[in-house]
This record gives sequence, C-alpha cells and structure tokens, in this order.
Amino acid sequence: MKLFLALMLAGGAAWANPMAYVPNERSGTLSVIDTTLDRVVGEIAAGSKPRGIAINGERIYVSDQPKNALHVIHTGRRAIERTIALGESPEGVSLSPDGRTVAVASELANAVILIDAASGALLATVKTEGQNPEHAVFSPDGRWLYVSAEDASQVDVVEVAKKAQTARIEVGKRPRGIAFTPDGARAYVACELANTVYAIDARAHRVIVPIPAGEFSNGVAMRPDGKRVYVSNGRGASVSIIDTATNAVVATVPVGQRPWNMALTPDGRKLYVANGRSNSVSVIDTATQRRVTDITVGSFPWGVAIF
Repeated sequence: MKLFLALMLAGGAAWANPMAYVPNERSGTLSVIDTTLDRVVGEIAAGSKPRGIAINGERIYVSDQPKNALHVIHTGRRAIERTIALGESPEGVSLSPDGRTVAVASELANAVILIDAASGALLATVKTEGQNPEHAVFSPDGRWLYVSAEDASQVDVVEVAKKAQTARIEVGKRPRGIAFTPDGARAYVACELANTVYAIDARAHRVIVPIPAGEFSNGVAMRPDGKRVYVSNGRGASVSIIDTATNAVVATVPVGQRPWNMALTPDGRKLYVANGRSNSVSVIDTATQRRVTDITVGSFPWGVAIF
C-alpha cells in the first residue's frame, strides 16, 4: 500500500486513471490509452519491433524482436532508460507476482530468460523442450511458469525455484496465450491450429477439458474475479467468452481484424483487444459483453498491458 501511494504521489494526475500501453510492431511505438476517456493520449518510442509487454510500477518491459533485446521504459518520462540483451527473437514478457522477476520467452533460443526487474541482471536461461516458445506466464503464487511452445503441441512447465523445466502438458497444435485463475488452481491455454482452449489443472499439470473456441484462438485474458476467460480468435475476428464454472463459451463478440493479445482494466469492467490488421484496439464492456468502441493506434498492434 505504501508503494502504491508513493507512485500516486510521484506520478500526480498521470496515475489517476488506468493507462493501457499497446506495442505497435511496425510503428516501433507504444500507444498510450487513457481507459477512462478511451482515447490515445501519447506515443512512446519502443525500439524497432516491440511485442511482449509487462508493467511493474513506474516501468514497462518490452521485447524488441529484431534487436534481441528487452527495453525498460519509464512511464513518467515516457522514454527508454535501459536496454537488456536477450536471446534470439524475444516475444512474450511477464512479471512475477511480487514484481521482482521478468520472464521473457525467446523463440529461436528455445528458452525462457529470467531477469531481475530492478537491476536488469540476468538470473537464468531455462531451456524448454517445446520448440519456439512464445509466452511464459507466472502462476499467481510465482512457483511455476507455463510456457507455450508455438511449434509443438505442449505447454512446458518451469519450476521457478529450480530454474528448470520439470513437467510438460500435452495440448493441441500451436499453443499461444495463457492465463491462470486468481487462485492458481487452473490455467487456460489457447491452441491456434486446434481452434481450442484447454482448461488445465495447474496443480496436477494435466488437462481438465478442451473447450472449442473460434477460428485461430490465440490471446487469453482472465477477469480479476476468475469467473470469465476471454479468448481472441485471430481468423474469426472475434473474442470468445468462457464461463469458468461450466468451461463453456457463453458469448462471442466481434472485434477488428486479426485480434491478438488483450488486457482487462483492474476492475474487470473493460477488455482491450489489440487488432493487428485493423491497427486498432477494440474495447469490450464485460458486463454487457458488447464492443463499445474501437481506438486507432499504431501499425500492427501486438498486445495490451494496463497499469
């Protein structure tokens, strides 16, 4: 609580509303969206091809695929303050629940790279069995990393304390987005070529049930209360909404072309969807399950992170 108050005081009005940050691959920028106004209020230079993104307090961590690097951006100054060399073709970025460790999936290195969030020091390079890892996502207790192997049909399970892969979970072809329920009991993994989301027992590391989704299911976001999972369907230009109590799709919402990765506001009331081929972000009202607006951003938006 003290840290939160300190950030509020340091940032002034800029911290009053949640901000959404959208990495634009071809523009080399982050679009900054005020989630109260639902409009772009700034742009931040973010290297040559920004993709994976995570936020920790005053800092944004963004992978730059061609540069094999992670850029650390100060949200107040809206500028890169540090660049960290990584393995080849870094993509998905996530933060540990305590905010101390950054995990980056490195596709061509076939590894997950762990970095100290404060100092930028390399902590470990963890090799994975599945080829071409795209996302590496921490469980809510920070014990596990689930890693989607894009050129395989499995999720690799890394035990963070051991800094090693200790299990794997067989799923459909081309797994991509991953999200955990808040209690860490389950994970949901979208498999693009299977058009399916897999509900996984995240304690036993086994599939509970496959859930048919839209065409080319891809990004995954979990509502803060754990009652709904949102899945972007790349070729279907839609978002499927899954009820976690029944593990069934309860609604499908049309969005822009090639929806990719997404994020929810902290209160869970709005979902922001990056539409790669529409150069836009669709905003979905989660109560009505309807798209309320589209926000024009840079070229080829890859995802969204909200703080």
